[in-house]
This record gives sequence, C-alpha cells and structure tokens, in this order.
Amino acid sequence: MDERLERVRLMLGAEQVEKLKRAAVLVAGVGGVGSYAAEGLARSGVGRLILIDKDTVAPSNLNRQIMAVQDTIGQGKCEAMKARIESYSGCQVTCVQAFLDASNLDWIRQADFAVDAIDTVTSKLDFVEACHQYGVPFVCSLGMGNRLDPSRVRYTDLARTSGDPLARAVRAMARKRGIDYPVPVLFSDEPPVRQNEVVDPDGKTRKDRIPPASMIFVPAAAGLLAASIAVRTLIQKENA
Repeated sequence: MDERLERVRLMLGAEQVEKLKRAAVLVAGVGGVGSYAAEGLARSGVGRLILIDKDTVAPSNLNRQIMAVQDTIGQGKCEAMKARIESYSGCQVTCVQAFLDASNLDWIRQADFAVDAIDTVTSKLDFVEACHQYGVPFVCSLGMGNRLDPSRVRYTDLARTSGDPLARAVRAMARKRGIDYPVPVLFSDEPPVRQNEVVDPDGKTRKDRIPPASMIFVPAAAGLLAASIAVRTLIQKENA
C-alpha cells in the first residue's frame, strides 16, 4: 500500500483505494472551485485527472486558487496544478489547455466522473448534455463568488436552486434546450454581495470589466464538496 494513502485506506479500506486508483475524473475549470476539487481528488487517491482550462495564473488568483503562488504567475493553470499534484501524488494528470466547448467535449468519454467548475452558461449546458449523452455522472458548480459563508453551500438539483443569478440563467437556458432530466449542482443560498466596481474598463467581457468579488472560503468549500461527491459516487458505482 502506498504510504501516501494510508489514512485514506483507514477510512475506505484497501479495496476502495484500489478502485479509486483505477478511476479517472475530469475537472473543467481550474479556478477557485476547480483547483480545490482537483486537489481533493488527487489527495484522495484518484488515479487520473483530466484538467481543462485555457487561463493562466494571474496575481488576482493568489487570494483563493490553491496552485496560485508567486512562482506560478503566468503559467497555465492546468500545468501549474499538474506540477503541484505531481509534487505529492502518483496521480496521472492530463492537461487540456483550452476552454471547454463543443470541440473538446469528447474528453468526458474518458472520465468516470466529471466536475464542472466553469463560468460560461453555454459551456455549462454543453457539459451537462455531453455527460448525459455519455452516461458519465457529474456535478456542476454554480455561483460561488460574491459570498463569504462556506456553510451555505448546498448539493441539490438545478430545479431546486434559488437566489443565485447564475443558477437562474442556467435554469432558463436548460429549459430552452429541453433538458428535463436531473442536473446535480452545488450552489450557495447566501445572498450574493453586489459588486459593481469597474476594475478593467478595457476588458473584453463583463467579467473582465466588473469581476466578481471573491475570497477563498466559499469556492474552496465547493471544490472540496465536489471532490467528496465524486469519490463517493465512484465507490458506489464500483459497488453496483
């Protein structure tokens, strides 16, 4: 038994540890939520991670993204996360330096579970439809910015969310696409802070111009909850 996973074995048993080693999990978006999801999965003994993100580490990420340190600024988020994981784990990490879209949804086929931690509504729904089509269990993270209380993060179905502007937008587009099946999500029922300060007047998108306020607490909690859901699902799936 790998000594790095000794405490995991004490929790789950040797057979379950071996099952996790054989599993592959895809994480789309390696930011505040996705970086902690990847961290939790790697430290739990998942054998392979597929990380998808086109962004690079920026100084504004230092307050909440686990791979963001001074030495990784300017590096691709996937590559920085891969190097971090390889420093302590035997997990195999595949980096896809791209935004999730129709051109790379086939990566989901290789996963036993998938985590959505991206911001774009269209890409989230593409992700959901692909997971449903390929029969891959998944969870989507909704709005975790502009919030302070990690105890308000909930795991539920998209139809049961309320008070989250991103959830509202995803629900509306899901209806237009005819998505009538369960969509498991993480959302916060904490009312979001209104952040209206223009940080970059020349930004190409609204998010660039008026980025959400964010601290480590809520995104990290959501990422670790996503990793826990993935591990529990993989164990149950193997036992079925």
